[in-house]
Amino acid sequence: QVQLVESGGGLVQAGGSLRLSCAVSGQTFSNYNMGWFRQAPGKEREFVAAISWSGKSTYYTDSVKGRFTISSNNARNTVYLQMNNLKPEDTAVYYCNTDRSFPIRDKYEYDYWGQGTQVTVSS
Repeated sequence: QVQLVESGGGLVQAGGSLRLSCAVSGQTFSNYNMGWFRQAPGKEREFVAAISWSGKSTYYTDSVKGRFTISSNNARNTVYLQMNNLKPEDTAVYYCNTDRSFPIRDKYEYDYWGQGTQVTVSS
């Protein structure tokens, strides 16, 4: 079974940066596309960014375009989310997931999630 371990979250002031990591085990990383999602308190989980297995294609939700960058390192079975110019509305628990589909599927389609990593942006 796939295991997803997110890390890199923390408390940062508005305008600051964080780099999230997601380590994947239990499957052949290079065969899968990857996505980042987030869930703010009292809100549904939402899509943030995705990257194709080759790393050549990426797409983002509108609210993070120009501020967040998704990347992957197949040799390390890890996907990253570089978050710059963070805003208080980015505060959420961030999750990653793997997908054979690209574009990746809706959040409701996934059966398994990791523990996530908390990102808190103060104003």
